[in-house]
Amino acid sequence: MAARLSEEIKLTKKHEEILAKRTDLLGQMESGCKQQRENREQRVILWQTAQERNATLLQDLQKMEERLSARPLLQPEMISLQTRYWESVEEKIPEWEDFLFGRGPPPSARRGWSSSSLKRKGAPQDRSQVGVTGLPPRASTKCVS
Repeated sequence: MAARLSEEIKLTKKHEEILAKRTDLLGQMESGCKQQRENREQRVILWQTAQERNATLLQDLQKMEERLSARPLLQPEMISLQTRYWESVEEKIPEWEDFLFGRGPPPSARRGWSSSSLKRKGAPQDRSQVGVTGLPPRASTKCVS
């Protein structure tokens, strides 16, 4: 009978341990569910504020679009100036092609302008100090692996 009593006591202790563990696990589950609910509520709040912010941004953009569309077009003098500028750029492209593609000096060097007349006051006189070669930098052709 003493053996049965000690076994009963062991089983009772084991049962109490199991109940305590169950209580702990239930508490952890409840706190986890509470955290999930809080996170979900925070996400909903963030989503709502983002929706409101996006709506106000959209309204602001629409207002700006309306203001810009109601604005008078550029004045004829400005349009003429822009047109003449781009025409002059297009005229000069052939002169600058060799330089821009790295095949020759800039057009100013071909015209006989001296580099000293083009230098600013206070600039270093030695080109090696500046790193200027008269040609644009070339892209590296080495493969990097």
